[in-house]
Amino acid sequence: MIVESIVIRVPLAGVRIAYRDIGAARRAAVLAPEECMPRTSVADVPVVLVHGMGGDGHTWDRFAHDLARLGRRVIIPDLRGHGRSAHAESYRFDEFGADIVQLCDQLGLTSADLVGHSLGGYAVSCVALERPGLVRRLVIEEQPLPLRSGDEQPTLTRRLPTPPELWHATTSLLRHLRAVLAFDRSMTRTALEQFRRPNPRWWDRLGEITAPTLMLRGGPGGMVDPEKLADFRTAVPDCRVESFDCGHSIHRDRYHEFAAAVLPFLGH
Repeated sequence: MIVESIVIRVPLAGVRIAYRDIGAARRAAVLAPEECMPRTSVADVPVVLVHGMGGDGHTWDRFAHDLARLGRRVIIPDLRGHGRSAHAESYRFDEFGADIVQLCDQLGLTSADLVGHSLGGYAVSCVALERPGLVRRLVIEEQPLPLRSGDEQPTLTRRLPTPPELWHATTSLLRHLRAVLAFDRSMTRTALEQFRRPNPRWWDRLGEITAPTLMLRGGPGGMVDPEKLADFRTAVPDCRVESFDCGHSIHRDRYHEFAAAVLPFLGH
C-alpha cells in the first residue's frame, strides 16, 4: 500500500487547496548526488492526478502507488470543495483548472503529466489550454463533454445525466466517509448547469492543446457522448481514444486495463 504522505494546504486565489506529494522524497533519498542533477528523463516529470466530482485524491491511491514504485513523483490535489480543501463561493470549471495551474506554479513545476477523471478531466483540459507548455502528456478519463452550441439539444440516447444520475456516478467513486462529509454538495447543480450550458469557446480552443492526449471512454454506463467524442478527437491535434467495457470510473472498475493503457502513454 502507498505510504500516506503529509497533507499540505496552500492558499490559491483565496481558496485553501490541499494536496499530497508522493515519491519525490523517496526517490531523492536513493539517488547519488550526481544523479540528482537536472535531467530530462520521464522520471523527472511529476504526474498530477485530479479526481472527479464528489470524491477526493484517495481515488488515485492504487495508481499513485504504482507510479511512485516506478520512480515518478506524484502530486494529488483535492479540488476546491472536496476532501481536505476548503469550500468556495464559486465552482466554475475554469476555476478548478486555474487552481491546478497555480498549484503547479507554487511547486515550481515547469513540466508535468496530467491525469484527470470526469470533472478532473475538464480541469486538466483547461490547464492544457491555458498553459500548454506546462503539460507534457494529457490523460482525460470519462469527461462529460459540454454542448457546442445553443442549437444542440441532448437526445434520449445521448442526453446529459440528471442530477440523481450525476450524484450516483460521483458518489460511487467514494471510498472514504471523510470525502462524503467534506464534499460541498452545492456544486452538484452548478456543475450540471455548466455541462448543459453551451461552451463554444472551449471547443474552439481545443486545437491549442499541444500535449499528446489520451482520452479514455467507458461503455454504455459512461458519460461521454460518442458524437462529441469524435469531434474532440478531430479537434485535438495529437489525440487517441481508448474505450473500455465499464461505466464512468475506469480506473476503479477496470484498473489493470486502465494502467495498461495509461502507463505506456506516460512512458512506462
